[in-house]
Amino acid sequence: MRAALAAGILCLLNLYAAVAGAQAAQASVPDPALARQLGADERGMRSYVLVILKTGPRRVPDGPGRDEVFKGHFANIRRLADAGKLVVAGPFGDKTDWRGMFLFAVDTPEEAEKLVATDPVITSGEMVAEYHRLYATAALMAIHEIHRKIAPR
Repeated sequence: MRAALAAGILCLLNLYAAVAGAQAAQASVPDPALARQLGADERGMRSYVLVILKTGPRRVPDGPGRDEVFKGHFANIRRLADAGKLVVAGPFGDKTDWRGMFLFAVDTPEEAEKLVATDPVITSGEMVAEYHRLYATAALMAIHEIHRKIAPR
């Protein structure tokens, strides 16, 4: 009985220490409200999933069909960015099978797969996706708002 009570007290003390440590870490940052808004952990970081878009098995032929696929691709990018899921996207400039990338503010590759599955370049076979977990600064979450202020409408 005493051992169980001691174990329970130890668990409560550990929980208290963890909560107090997290609060102290949050309190020590210059802007704790912004840290919370951006989903930052005690290090100012958060989880993302990096998606590498590679050349797929079926190139969509030039013409109106290809134009529609890419029009839908860009609309999908805007939709996901406006929803706060897509942090950054862009093409690679070198001529390899790596075509572009997405950075999603999600915790698992499975969550990112569901979002990528909505993109016409994936559903058409023009591109395929490769998924990688990434732990990086939560400040990346502010990029979309900044981009909206500097990009033409």
